[in-house]
Amino acid sequence: LTLEEVRMLVELFYLPYHHGPQAQHLVEHFRWLRANSLSVGVPATAPDACEGTQWRSRAQSFQLLCTQTCRLHSRFVSSAGRALLYDLHPYLWDIRNMLLAASAFIRWLGCQSITAPMLLGGDAEPWARRGGLFGELQALLPVGNSCDLFYHPPLLFPSSQLYFLRPLLPLDKWGRDWAGQAEPGLRLGSGRKLSAAPALAGRLLGSFLSLSPEYTFVLEDEGGPCGYAAGALCAEGFLQQRDSSWLPAIRHKYPRDLGTGAPALGQDALEEALLFFHAEPPAVPLPVLRRFPSLVQLGTAPRVLDVGASRSLAICLLSALRANGSRGVFCQVSATDRQQLSFYSKLG
Repeated sequence: LTLEEVRMLVELFYLPYHHGPQAQHLVEHFRWLRANSLSVGVPATAPDACEGTQWRSRAQSFQLLCTQTCRLHSRFVSSAGRALLYDLHPYLWDIRNMLLAASAFIRWLGCQSITAPMLLGGDAEPWARRGGLFGELQALLPVGNSCDLFYHPPLLFPSSQLYFLRPLLPLDKWGRDWAGQAEPGLRLGSGRKLSAAPALAGRLLGSFLSLSPEYTFVLEDEGGPCGYAAGALCAEGFLQQRDSSWLPAIRHKYPRDLGTGAPALGQDALEEALLFFHAEPPAVPLPVLRRFPSLVQLGTAPRVLDVGASRSLAICLLSALRANGSRGVFCQVSATDRQQLSFYSKLG
């Protein structure tokens, strides 16, 4: 580790209620950016446009600190002695996961027009949050009181893999590699070059990309996109629109006989996608929609073994929904889909 990296490591864990300069900057930036997020949507020609410029400048500083801390975690795992690594890794891993979610949440605030006040859910019980930098950052996220999201054991074998979490960008397309590989167990291989490859991505994320792209997040590692989290703020309206307009259009685009004569490679996944499009979606009971008004869907590629990165995905998506007023979420999983059941169970 360089001297600067060692200094940052010390400042992250200086004292329980007193942080070093860089850690203090992280908290101050995050608190200010959250409190002033409404100024981001100000047009450049407006009299108070300088507020939006200031917000973006501080957001860049915050993102840089987050990136440096995530890189420190990766470097620490690669270079620290084993005894020191296993002593300090759980704490540094926690901070890395928290900053992945916080950084993506700030990026999301920067590209959304938040019309509802950010909800924090009131005062938490004393046991709901830890102390130190982790606890302060947790308290600043809209879902900070949901303690089950933040308590999980660290990896048995620490990994130096770098992750990056961000909102969906306009350049992201259905047929992109990540959309086809995001769900656990779904690999396209060279079959992604099939003319029907967008159907596979559409089966996973098509309705969210079309009807609710503002609540979609992408997880990337050094190999490229490797996970996603998608949500719909008002599930009732989203499902009605999906069934009345999106599904009929997609069924017309991808008829039942599309898989006939397709190459064997990717054939099973293609048939699964077509079956999904042409099957009648199960109805969601009204009491569920009333109590849990938002719909979520998450998935990662098989190579993502770090449950911390997956949890960061969930925390970021739930924070975005909560910031716009959602008070509960649900997900739809087949009773026979063991991979997805296991994935959501690991998320808590």
